[in-house]
Amino acid sequence: MKFRVKKRYQAAQRKHIRRFKMWSRHPFAVPFVLFLALIVLGAITFKILAVSEPPQRDAKVVIISHDHVQQTVPSIEPTVGALLSKLKITLNEGDVVEPALDTPIVQDDFRINIYRAVPVEITDGVHRTYTFSADTTGRSIAAQANVTVNPEDNVAIVPAQNFVTDMAIGQRVVIDHALPVTLNLYGDRIATRTHAKTVGQLLSDKNVQLKSGDNVVPSADTTVTAGMQVYVIRKGVKVVTQTVAIPMPVDTIQDSSLAYGTSAVRQHGSNGKKVVTYQIHTENGHEVSRTELQSVITVQPVTQIVVVGTNLSGIKGDMALAGIQPSDYQYADYIISHESGWCPTKWQGEYGSCPAYHGAPTASYIGYGLCQATPGYKMESAGSDWATNPITQLRWCSGYATARYGTWYYAYLHWLNYHNW
Repeated sequence: MKFRVKKRYQAAQRKHIRRFKMWSRHPFAVPFVLFLALIVLGAITFKILAVSEPPQRDAKVVIISHDHVQQTVPSIEPTVGALLSKLKITLNEGDVVEPALDTPIVQDDFRINIYRAVPVEITDGVHRTYTFSADTTGRSIAAQANVTVNPEDNVAIVPAQNFVTDMAIGQRVVIDHALPVTLNLYGDRIATRTHAKTVGQLLSDKNVQLKSGDNVVPSADTTVTAGMQVYVIRKGVKVVTQTVAIPMPVDTIQDSSLAYGTSAVRQHGSNGKKVVTYQIHTENGHEVSRTELQSVITVQPVTQIVVVGTNLSGIKGDMALAGIQPSDYQYADYIISHESGWCPTKWQGEYGSCPAYHGAPTASYIGYGLCQATPGYKMESAGSDWATNPITQLRWCSGYATARYGTWYYAYLHWLNYHNW
C-alpha cells in the first residue's frame, strides 16, 4: 500500500516539473515574473517609506528682514538656522541673527532679522585688530574677535576718523584696560583690577574704609602701577574672608521688529565677586562673634543686554484688541499656546494643523476654541460670533481668568502646577 502511494506522489511530482518546464519556455514567462517581483518590491519600499517618513509639521508664516528687503515665507523648518539654510541665505563673518539660529519657530508671523557685518577696528592699547561685526556693543564685538576684555576694562565705541588709516567704516572699539593689582587686607591677598591713579583712589574705589589702627603701605599718594601690592595692616587682629557672588545685572530692551515671545542676547554678562573681611572675636580660643571690616568688589559684574520682541502681528495681536493688558501677554500666551496652539476652531483632542471652521461641538464635555472653553458655547456670553472670532474668544478667556483666578498671572501659576485651568 505504501509503495503505491509513493509511486503516485512521484508521478505527480514529475507531472508538475514537466508543466513548469513547459511554462518557463513560454516567451512571456520571464517578463511576467519580473513584473510580479517589481510589484512586490515597490509595495515593500512604499511601506518602509510610509512608516519612516516623519509627520509633517504645520507651516508657519515667517518674515525675514535681510539685505534691505523683507521676505515672507511659509515654513515647516523647526529652527531659524534650518530655515535660513533651506532658503540658502548665506551668513558671513560677523553677521548677527536675531533671534539665535537655534530658536524654534513655533508661531505665525515669526520674525527673523539679519544684520550684516561691517569692518571694525579694535584698539587694544598699542595693538590693533581688524574684524567684521554687526554687534552693537563694544564687548560683544571684542568677544567675537577673541579679544580679551576684563569686567573692569572700559570699552567704548567711537567713530572712525579715517577709513584709509583706520580700516573701519563708521566705528572703532577702544579698550582701556584696568591695571592688575594685589590688595593685601590684614594678611589676605585679593587680586583685582583698577583704573585708579593713586593708592588712595584705589582704596576709595574698592570701598576700603580705613579704621583706627589701620596702616597703608605704600602711602595713599603713591601712583598705582601694574602688578603693585597694597597692604592694609592692623596688628594683633585675627581676620577671615568670604567670597560672595554679585548677581549679573540684566538690561532688557524691547524691540518691535521681533515677534512677541522671542528674544536675543546682544551682550553676554557675568556675575561679579566681592571679598568680605571679618575680624574674629574669641574667648578661650573659640570664636564668639565676628565684625565686618571690609567689603571689596574684586570682579565687577558685567551687564547682560537682552532684546525681547514686542511685535503682536497676526492672531496674537488680538490680545490688545480684546483688552488684555501688555503685562499679561506672556501669561495669556503661555496658557493659550498650551491649550489650543492659538487655534480658534480646534476641538478638544484635535491634533495637527488648525482646521477650517467645521462647526462648534455641542457636547458639554468637549472643549473648544483658543482657551478650550468647556463647553464651547458658554463663550456666547462674550458675543454671538464666539465660534469663529478669536477676539470674542479672548474676551471670554480674559473674563474667565479674572473671575476664577483673579489675574492672568495666577491662572498661569495654576496651569504650571496642574496643566489645566
